[in-house]
Amino acid sequence: MSSIQIADSLQGSSPELLADVSYLERAALETLRQAGASPEAGFSVVITDNEQLHQLNRQFLEIDAPTDVLSFPSDEIDPDTGETYLGDVLISLPRAVAQAQAGGHPTRDELQLLVVHGMLHLLGHDHAEPEEKARMWALQASVLEQLGCRVAWSP
Repeated sequence: MSSIQIADSLQGSSPELLADVSYLERAALETLRQAGASPEAGFSVVITDNEQLHQLNRQFLEIDAPTDVLSFPSDEIDPDTGETYLGDVLISLPRAVAQAQAGGHPTRDELQLLVVHGMLHLLGHDHAEPEEKARMWALQASVLEQLGCRVAWSP
């Protein structure tokens, strides 16, 4: 089972971005498709605020700062469906808005980028080593191109 959730702290924020989040689910599903993962795999994407990402970044990565996206892989099996639950992707809406403005592209594109990036981490991709980074960036670019998203990842 997959879900796209909006944190309670964001209710009423950015209605043009958050009223219909089907574009975020499409980004996640296209990532699964291009990565060769089951489209039935479960995941959650949570759009939240800087405070929550800051807290989680500090708690799990020992980095005392907010960030744009965090992934929490799970790899559990759903007892009802037998499908793998990949994990959770959390995205800071305020960071996405700021990064989109700085990059000169729509926030919607930035959110799609962050979903794709987070989903790739759930699928085991990483960018710690140059070869891994090249593979991850290539797959990410392919997914974003398929989505019609023109933003490029530049951490």
